[in-house]
Amino acid sequence: MIPLYMAFLIGGLLCLIGQLIMDLTKPQITPGHILVGYISVGAILSGLGLYQPLVNIGGAGATVPLSGFGHLLTQGTLRAAEEKGIIGALSGGVEAAAAGITAAILFGFIAAV
Repeated sequence: MIPLYMAFLIGGLLCLIGQLIMDLTKPQITPGHILVGYISVGAILSGLGLYQPLVNIGGAGATVPLSGFGHLLTQGTLRAAEEKGIIGALSGGVEAAAAGITAAILFGFIAAV
């Protein structure tokens, strides 16, 4: 079991990096850039096999931020590509993230109403 303080530390460091980038590069890099950057970096690190050790150390502190979403998409794509070939490579990421995407849409709708 991962200690709670490690999840807090890893998640906090990821947030700190994003905040520093925004504060030090204002107005060139916006929160939207940070969001896309975190997903992209998480996906790249996951594809290279470097994100899973961070997940093993930090647990939810590494999987809940957007870099964890990139990791989830990449792992789903890799897994589905091994099982289904090219069709899996095209659909695996969305299949792996379907529950999270559905929850975001549902809770966003509820908040809007």
